[in-house]
Amino acid sequence: MSSTAAPENPLALDQQVCFALYSASRAVTAAYRPLLAPLGLTYPQYLVMLALWEQSPRTVRELGEALHLESGTLSPLLKRMEANGLLTRERSTDDERQVDVDLTAAGAHLRERALAVPAQLNAATGIEPETLAALRRACHALIEES
Repeated sequence: MSSTAAPENPLALDQQVCFALYSASRAVTAAYRPLLAPLGLTYPQYLVMLALWEQSPRTVRELGEALHLESGTLSPLLKRMEANGLLTRERSTDDERQVDVDLTAAGAHLRERALAVPAQLNAATGIEPETLAALRRACHALIEES
């Protein structure tokens, strides 16, 4: 009998970074759901609002770049949010190909109610803030490299 341990299986599911990120993403999105429901937002809508609370107005293209979303995914999302009274979409007077997205008063005021969401999420995960910060940094490093 050999005392050396068997080599790890490089194809084991639990050894895959992609699967860990995928599973963690699904878990985080699920944790956000009950926090965003009182705001009337889905997780993708929350991401749009975060981007617009940082800077508004923005073009659809700028939003897509900030959120790493294609316009085909973003446009229907923005249309629903406009119907819900959170934002407006208007063709630019300078360039008709460009659509400007701006917060409505209701969308801007929603920010105050959303201020508690990050702390609520941290509490819901039960993970130390330092660990979450390290995880965020690691994710940003992966994004920058791709």
